Amino acid sequence: MFQGMGYVYEVYKEQSFSKAAKNLYISQPSLSAAVKKAERKIGFPIFDRSSNPIRLTELGKKYIQAIEAIMDVENGFQNYVQDMQDMRNGSVSIGGTNFYASYVLPPLLSRFAEKYPHIQVNLIEAYTTKLTDMLFSGALDLLIDNKAMDPAVYGKRFFCKEHLLLVVPAHFSSNLAVRNYALTALDIRENRHLNSKIPPTPLAAFQNDPFLLLKSGNDTRTRADKICHHARFAPHVRFELEQQITAYNLSRCGIGISFCGDTLICHVPEDKNLLYYKLDNRDAVRDVNFYFKKNRYMTKIITEFLDLV
Repeated sequence: MFQGMGYVYEVYKEQSFSKAAKNLYISQPSLSAAVKKAERKIGFPIFDRSSNPIRLTELGKKYIQAIEAIMDVENGFQNYVQDMQDMRNGSVSIGGTNFYASYVLPPLLSRFAEKYPHIQVNLIEAYTTKLTDMLFSGALDLLIDNKAMDPAVYGKRFFCKEHLLLVVPAHFSSNLAVRNYALTALDIRENRHLNSKIPPTPLAAFQNDPFLLLKSGNDTRTRADKICHHARFAPHVRFELEQQITAYNLSRCGIGISFCGDTLICHVPEDKNLLYYKLDNRDAVRDVNFYFKKNRYMTKIITEFLDLV
């Protein structure tokens, strides 16, 4: 009943037969035939092909859950075998959003590869929601993110403390009223914003400016909404975006104000067209963690990577 489950799962992930066929290096007719064969064996359709993109039927959802359970068992045994081989080979899959994949993970992966040259490291870059689904299904071993995840499902290893800052284009006239609060990128890199003697900015000074916020449901957006509510104003949102690095780059171009973590500001090239402001709110502080799924076998490879970081 579960022969060819890899084909079915790839179609489920991509929500497209053509994309899945490309990933699997087979023709689309061959893939369609394999999925139909699985459906005939079950006696019910797995996919609703009348929708675009294609969706799972109710039975299809149960079938995918069963596939993921089987994959967990297979991965657990494979990981056990890898440990028995004492780090001579094996792999680890690590996911992160564009910022983490571009700036934070590369030096960590370089150190790990230098120490363990025979271990294959897979780096997956995507949005947090997709990465979380992959971590849950077992397609990812580790996920680095600043979002707090369900502790009943996921374990974590602390990476760093992050402080949100207001990122404002330097040419905005509103900077004049709060110029004594302004910080530079060098100030952030030297952690001057963490000094208790540095005062937080009165956020309401920017209430008439355009804001660049992330989409609803993103941790940074949730915190930004709370911070603005605490300052007693609703921001004028010019763009709603998927990733923090995109908001930062739009601020660099003078399009609007964004909320960005000091982790990002310390990693990207310094830009003198931006000013930074400290925020006085408990929602401006959060943890960046490496997350892993509980109740999955923790391989020696994963443990070694976490110990390294």
